[in-house]
Amino acid sequence: MSLPIISADERMRERHSAKVALVGFPGVGKTTQLKTLPADSTLFVDLEAGDLSVRDWPGDTVRPRTWQEFRDLVVFLAGPMPTATAEQSFSQAHFEHVCTRYGDPAQLAKYDTYFVDSLTVLSRMCLAWCKTQPAAFSEKTGKPDTRGAYGLLGTEMIAALTHLQHARDKNVIFVAILDERLDDFNRRVFVPQIEGSKTALELPGIVDEVVTLAELKTDEGELYRAFVCQTLNPWGYPAKDRSGRLDLVEEPNLLKLIRKCAGDNAAIHH
Repeated sequence: MSLPIISADERMRERHSAKVALVGFPGVGKTTQLKTLPADSTLFVDLEAGDLSVRDWPGDTVRPRTWQEFRDLVVFLAGPMPTATAEQSFSQAHFEHVCTRYGDPAQLAKYDTYFVDSLTVLSRMCLAWCKTQPAAFSEKTGKPDTRGAYGLLGTEMIAALTHLQHARDKNVIFVAILDERLDDFNRRVFVPQIEGSKTALELPGIVDEVVTLAELKTDEGELYRAFVCQTLNPWGYPAKDRSGRLDLVEEPNLLKLIRKCAGDNAAIHH
């Protein structure tokens, strides 16, 4: 048995997928970005149940309503985690149990992209579940322990999002609402609206691309919508480009963005 080395040629031929966090203020058109993706190869994970803006989109949708349902969906979409023990989430046992309910995961082969809308609602769903768990109660008094609940929230959210973005050959889009706040020095900062601070802080490290969909102004003062894609930008919006292929401002079209940052072997049906 020899060392399983992957040559540069083999690596270049592999399909490349993009893991993207798409953030923006309410009403800017984040959910509508779904319409830029091929309907026959995109799975819409609708957590908001408020998809009026995309009600005429002809693709497939799933609507998990509890944190347990979302975890089951994640292990089905991404497969089992090899390092997880049998009693842990995303283990082989968890995967096999979910397959008895959802069927053969081969049915997912038609999808190139998972569009998860939104992390804002997902974090509230997760927090509601966390507040019912033993970690959310004081061992001494048995009373609710908010700090314990939020600690569990961060752990659960990061584990689920990290596992989902490991889905091979799938583009994963995480949508979140953007909040404008003042920091300790009274400076304006923008952060994703996600319950607890841990997930918002660690999200940029989980994904390849962080993109803000924003309304910008031309030199003539006219408004236009665009993706802000680079960390150093004049507006202070959250952004990151691991691919190194994106300009400061890109056309607000997810399909074009995925193709540009993933290159010729992008995981998109042509």
